[in-house]
Amino acid sequence: MCKRETEREMVRRHVEEGAKHIERQRALVARFKTNGWPFHDAETLLVTFKDIQRQHEDYLARIAHGQG
Repeated sequence: MCKRETEREMVRRHVEEGAKHIERQRALVARFKTNGWPFHDAETLLVTFKDIQRQHEDYLARIAHGQG
């Protein structure tokens, strides 16, 4: 967390960065499938990214409503 970054700003940044990670991972899984390469591990990682993203989004919603 940057010195001037609030907790809410940090979580919002994590949500934004997480969305980018998910899109890149989705593209990677699609490329692996298209090329007939093994994709199970990449798909498992995508599920993990999505789970973490949901946690960040839930936390952001809680702190945005003063429940953090």
